[in-house]
Amino acid sequence: MAKTQKIKLCIIFGGRSGEHEISLKSAASVISALDPNEFDISVIGITKTGKLAGSADVQGMLPPQVLSRIRIRAFLEATGMRITDGVSQESGNFHDSPEIFFPLLHGPYGEDGTIQGLLEIAGVPYVGCGVLASAVGMDKDIMKKLFLQAGLPVPPYRMVIAREALKNLKSLKQKMSQELGYPMFSKPANLGSSVGICKIHSEKEFEEAFLCSSQFDRKVLIEKGIDAREIECAILGNDDAKASVAGEVVPAHEFYDYNAKYMSPDSRLEIPARIDDRQMSEIQDLALRSFRAIDGSGLARVDFFIDRKTDKIWINEINTMPGFTPISMYSKLWAASGVSFEELVRRLVRLGKEQHQEKSERRISAI
Repeated sequence: MAKTQKIKLCIIFGGRSGEHEISLKSAASVISALDPNEFDISVIGITKTGKLAGSADVQGMLPPQVLSRIRIRAFLEATGMRITDGVSQESGNFHDSPEIFFPLLHGPYGEDGTIQGLLEIAGVPYVGCGVLASAVGMDKDIMKKLFLQAGLPVPPYRMVIAREALKNLKSLKQKMSQELGYPMFSKPANLGSSVGICKIHSEKEFEEAFLCSSQFDRKVLIEKGIDAREIECAILGNDDAKASVAGEVVPAHEFYDYNAKYMSPDSRLEIPARIDDRQMSEIQDLALRSFRAIDGSGLARVDFFIDRKTDKIWINEINTMPGFTPISMYSKLWAASGVSFEELVRRLVRLGKEQHQEKSERRISAI
């Protein structure tokens, strides 16, 4: 019997965002979980300064136990060329070229359409959402506007330009107090992993919270606080995407902030969530509708609130490249839905190839 050819998968990880460390954990988790007899894994590291990482850099970014399972690349191979730290060079026929790239980058400069744009220009297949969906999924303001246009339930919020708001925070505080009431949240429009998100319990906390959030983006969302359960649902697929069972996040802190997500051992996930069949069905339907609203492809995780008093379901946000750490919800939701971690990666690879093939067959010129 002929030996099955390994899948040549290249993981891109690291990056300039504040979620650099989470990306390192995601990459190490994926590498550790995949069968080296089935996957030929190579990696491209990106440092915190945005440079392509050399061999020594990568060895410092990943745990020692996974280094023997990977090959380190110092360049990205495009169609007919290689890109090495910003310099393009003509390439020959690289027999070990990856079949597909997996951009395990979270936050700005990775999950926001930037690396997806580079991969599109390079003409190579990759896992996950395209440029538009990735950019929209990162910008909470534009995302919520599209959700509202699609008739999806979004908690009341206001978007303000930080530089303008800082000129008169007292006026903004009064306006938000009247329109939204307390508690409320301040959030950077473009960031993930709850970085820069602050819960505002009263007027005296408003200015400090806004100043915190405004450090991370030019746009800040002020959102009505809801006493809610936090529910998440995973999406897998392209035009025929499917939704997983929903799970509930039970945070160690008052809300699911960065420390509760990645540091505290007291946060826990309940999969499936303890909700009735009607709520499960509604959440799965809303997750798929939100995925279509941003023109998603490959994968996403959609986060919801269920109001503890009214049971109303609200969409919080969509994440187009959710974390792949051992405690991450995305892979756990699919495991509970009958899809193992390795099968999940196989499907993501197949979906990325299908999306690339479909694009390559379209005409881009009338001539």
